Amino acid sequence: MNRGNYIKRGFKKKCPACGEVPLYVEFLKTYKKCKSCGIKLSNYKSDDGPAYLTILIVGHIIIPLVLLAEKKLSPSIYFQMFFWPLLTLVLSLWLLPKIKGAFIGFQISVDDKT
Repeated sequence: MNRGNYIKRGFKKKCPACGEVPLYVEFLKTYKKCKSCGIKLSNYKSDDGPAYLTILIVGHIIIPLVLLAEKKLSPSIYFQMFFWPLLTLVLSLWLLPKIKGAFIGFQISVDDKT
């Protein structure tokens, strides 16, 4: 199977092997085993990689937006102190499980012998 399919399924927070069932029991805790295809998801660890990549991506989105807003709109300091941290938090929490799923999908695609 194409490596990209595993990564896409993981990014969608589905089992990378079958794409049928959710990948996570909780926010970032994966099931030990897929209920549909039986793959042992506990064998695949993502450690700190997804967090580093999330920080990199969110930083590259937020910083240019902050600079553009300051240059073009010059919003009040109170708006900036509220809005930018909130946007950073929301983007990070939305993106982190998706990137972790993609990491797990990549690992499964490397192990796939077909």
